[in-house]
Amino acid sequence: MKHQLTLTAALAMAMAAGSAMAQSQGVTKDEIVIGSIQDLSGPLAGFGKQVRLGMMLRVDEANEQGGVNGRKVRLLVEDSSYDPKKAVLAAQKLVNQDKIFAMVGHIGTAQNIAAMQVQFPKNVINFFPVTAAREMYEPFHKLKYSFAATYYDQIRLALPKLVQEKKAQKVCIMYQDDEFGLEVKRGADDGLKAMNMKLAEETTYKRGATDFSSQMQKLQSSQCDFVVLGTIIRETIGAIATAQRLGFKPAFLGSSAAYTDLIHKLGGPAMDGLYATMTVQHPYLDEAAQPIRFWANKYKTKFNEDPTVFSVYGYSAVDAFLRAAGKAGPGLSTDSFIKAMDSTTIPPDIFGSAEMTFTSTKRLGSNATRLSQLQGGRWKVVSEYMK
Repeated sequence: MKHQLTLTAALAMAMAAGSAMAQSQGVTKDEIVIGSIQDLSGPLAGFGKQVRLGMMLRVDEANEQGGVNGRKVRLLVEDSSYDPKKAVLAAQKLVNQDKIFAMVGHIGTAQNIAAMQVQFPKNVINFFPVTAAREMYEPFHKLKYSFAATYYDQIRLALPKLVQEKKAQKVCIMYQDDEFGLEVKRGADDGLKAMNMKLAEETTYKRGATDFSSQMQKLQSSQCDFVVLGTIIRETIGAIATAQRLGFKPAFLGSSAAYTDLIHKLGGPAMDGLYATMTVQHPYLDEAAQPIRFWANKYKTKFNEDPTVFSVYGYSAVDAFLRAAGKAGPGLSTDSFIKAMDSTTIPPDIFGSAEMTFTSTKRLGSNATRLSQLQGGRWKVVSEYMK
């Protein structure tokens, strides 16, 4: 009898261990723990804060409505200061100590690549990172899901359209001397190649540069009438302001990295006319579309500041996560989440995002992009989606 009890106990322990093995970390009977790494104190701290607040808004909405299949969602956010080394430390804390189920909306290309090395051995999904780099879905990995049309595709698709509209003769480029800038350049090269054109001139700058006089003089002397900018915020403003001082007036096209309210807030009226590739419509508080206006005012009421496109990125990333987690059912695990995502179509939202589809071999929701232009200090959508 004693031997039988011991055997029964051993079997029960083995079954419990098996069940624990099947259970994914970050999921309990009444909670799902998700993590995010943002720049809260570095060069993109403005963006990082906005992504975080957008995520918080959607998590709070979900929890007020009872959570996901009876589980509340807990969001933990760590600061990387936009430093890949700090991103690794933040990932180690979230993955190994806090035991997150998924990393959602992590900002930055190099930061994501670094953190994935911590996440993937522990079977932690990298979900909708806030970067338009191809590495977010290539090479294929079952734990990668990306929503952002790549910098490469954005420029490759948009540049020919604008060059034709402007009847531009000499297309040139100024880009950041790193992988981000190179992706913009590759997109420009291939977009022009499809038109039997080539870049007439190119110039680069080091990350952190503040003076763009030599770059703009070089492009001006080459008589460029169209300039692609592989720039982010400060460099976009600096390049255009410098060009204006020189009396150099080409058309300027930036990527989604330059699609932010900070361009016109910091750069002023001189920034009017700039084009940028984008998907999400900027959520102005007095936007004509009532659903955007309602959402923007709800955000403002909660956080006492105006929302931005980065607020929307954070909100939408959590919304997509909740959609798949709900579809995975009560037995939520990494495997069931992946199975749910791999048959998911996310329809266009109130901000005009393109429809996204995912399969077991397709991990970028959509490569579609459209154009916005700064007019009177506001971003105005000026094109349909291009694919």
